[in-house]
Order: sequence, then C-alpha cells, then structure tokens
Amino acid sequence: MRVLLAVSCALALYATSGSCLPTPGMAVPNTPENMERLAHPKPDDLAEELSGQFEGDMVLDEDQLSVLRDKRNGLITQTSRWPNRIVKYYIHEPDFTPEQVQHIELGVRLLQSQSCLQFQRVTPDVPAYIRVIGSSSGCFSSVGYIGNAQNLNLQPNTVGVGCFRIGTVVHEFLHALGFYHQQSASDRDEFVDILWDNIQEGTQNNFNIYGSNVVTDFNVRYDYGSVMHYGATAFSKNGQKTIVTKDPNATIGQRLGMSERDISKLNWMYGCLGKN
Repeated sequence: MRVLLAVSCALALYATSGSCLPTPGMAVPNTPENMERLAHPKPDDLAEELSGQFEGDMVLDEDQLSVLRDKRNGLITQTSRWPNRIVKYYIHEPDFTPEQVQHIELGVRLLQSQSCLQFQRVTPDVPAYIRVIGSSSGCFSSVGYIGNAQNLNLQPNTVGVGCFRIGTVVHEFLHALGFYHQQSASDRDEFVDILWDNIQEGTQNNFNIYGSNVVTDFNVRYDYGSVMHYGATAFSKNGQKTIVTKDPNATIGQRLGMSERDISKLNWMYGCLGKN
C-alpha cells in the first residue's frame, strides 16, 4: 500500500541524521508521556499513534530502515508477502483475558473473510509466524513477512478501548501483511494538508512521504476512510489538527474496520482477484 535505543533516544527516533534509528526488528521503549496517555485515553486518541515506534506503531527491518538511511528503493517486493497466502499466527494467551483473545480472533476472521488469505493459528515452534503478545506499551507490528517469528503487540485493555478497538487490531495485522500508513502515499499532498507547526518536535518524520517506487497503492485511489490513515490530531503538540483534509466533508482515522478500498488493496496485494 502506499500500503511499508533507549527512552532517551525515543523522542529523537525520527531524526534525519539516522543516529537514533532503532535496532532492526526491535521495538523501542515507549515514552512515559505516551504510557500515561495510554493508561487514560481520550475518546479520540488512537493507541497505535501513542506506541513509541516509527510512525507510532511500525517496527522496521534492516531493508526498511535502509530506505531511511540511504533513501534506497525496494519496498515493493514479493518477499514481504506471506507465502502461499497463508498467514500463521500465535496468541500468547497468558497476556490476555479470554474476551481479549476472542476479540483478536474476530479481527483475524474479518481479514480472512474479506480476502483469499488463510489464517492458521499455530504453536510457537514453527519457523515463521506472527506472535501476538501484550507485554509492551501500546500497539505495534513489524511490516510484512519477516521470515521468522515477528511480534505484534496489543497492550491489554477493555474490549473496544485502546489497542482493543477492532479497527486497531485489524490495523496492526495489516501492517504485518505489508501495509504502510495511508498518509505516507506519494500523492498525499493532493488530498491532505500537513500543519507542521502543530506537530510535536522530533516526530515530524512520522509524516514523511514514500515515493511510488517504494510502496504502491495498486491503482486504488487515496482513501480518507482507510483504517490505515492517521487521525486528524496525530502527534499534535497542542491538541490542534496536524492533518486537514482538502475535502471538507471527509473524516480520517476511523478504527471500525477495513474500508472498501483497504479490502481492494489487500486483495490486489495478494492476488485475490475474485475478492474485490
């Protein structure tokens, strides 16, 4: 899709120098401020934007980090897709209540029902799978197929709150399937304005644009309604909007589930031509 350290370094994680880029494949510690907000979320807060990783909730591998360091191309690659359209996942049940486990499974069923992907729940002795855990702060995931165990963290909360909004569960699984954030699209500036003066210092690079030679939208139009779109006040330092839609009637940041265009992109990505 225009779908792809220590705490002292976390606030500078996105510095253009690259000196504070994270260790490939490793989540960084969240900030105390984000952890406090996650503990007492406001109605419009999106937990994945408060999770302390690159662009809020993405854990990048070496190839993906090299794009930031060297501006190298190459994230459009079949190797980031799950082989044979089979997605293996393991839920570490000690981290969750039975109700939370059921909610994770609901997110998986939604993804499977709207694509040709097969999701197989496995034990943690297979070579490559999504390991769903709830032991870190916030919600985050690796991006695309890594080829070994890759963490997808959902901080436990009441079902329907924080990382346990159903759209947020789907959002993180879509990262694991290879989706990047919608507002990273190369044509982003045709559809939204970024209010840079309202963005928290050190997080401006969360609003970077990826070129069309790095990620692709599969010829599906920019989607205000995408479950992968930031909310209007993402990374705001003053509570004011950081993203303003050029369409005055559009809303962004929904976490109810995949939009029609999300579904179309997922099916194009994995060759599910009969599922659009």
